[in-house]
Amino acid sequence: MVMRKVQCGVVRSKMVRRLSLLALLGVMTVSTSACFVLFGGAAVSTAIVGTDRRSVGKQIEDVEIEHRVNNALEEHFARQSVHIEVSSYDQKVLLTGQVPSEKDRDYAERLASVQQDVQGVHNELAIGSLAGLNSASDDTLLAGKVKAALLDVPGLDKGVVKTICTDGNIYLMGRVGSSEADLAKRAASHINGVKRVVAYFEILTDAELETFKPKPAETPPAHPAPAAY
Repeated sequence: MVMRKVQCGVVRSKMVRRLSLLALLGVMTVSTSACFVLFGGAAVSTAIVGTDRRSVGKQIEDVEIEHRVNNALEEHFARQSVHIEVSSYDQKVLLTGQVPSEKDRDYAERLASVQQDVQGVHNELAIGSLAGLNSASDDTLLAGKVKAALLDVPGLDKGVVKTICTDGNIYLMGRVGSSEADLAKRAASHINGVKRVVAYFEILTDAELETFKPKPAETPPAHPAPAAY
């Protein structure tokens, strides 16, 4: 049963996984499981990022969601020629890749939606054969170019946008202001090789953005000069 695999087949208890991830925080990229027929986290790999506008706990939760959804999909699609990549941001799951039929597309979405802690699913699965898909290395290279371009965009804080690339399509996720969203989409669309840009942003208000701005350092109180003798 899928539920049994989700609860017991992920090898360790939820608490042990959380402690392991916390122990490696800041020094390790956490990759989702992948196997033939191509399941896993989309390029680039999931990482715990200090500049992410999610809390550390929420980032860890998203990594765990990716594992659970991958396990459930592998259970059902293990013998079919499909390519499904799973990304989670703020408990919203993005499915990208390719499946043979509309039935498979709908089932993958339903399967992802019932996994623990999933609050929504963005289904970007295409229908067709795997022939002609970009290689994983091509997608990784293209994702790297987009991530590098986003780092140089004035007005866009570094590390606030999660970039996913599947078959030359760029998917952007994150918690950003409206102007930041426009800047990110424009920058990504200008990269050579990008077929299209799809954004799944949570748009923050100006007041919410203020909470993420660094607080100015407090000036220590001046000490009176010692008396002259």
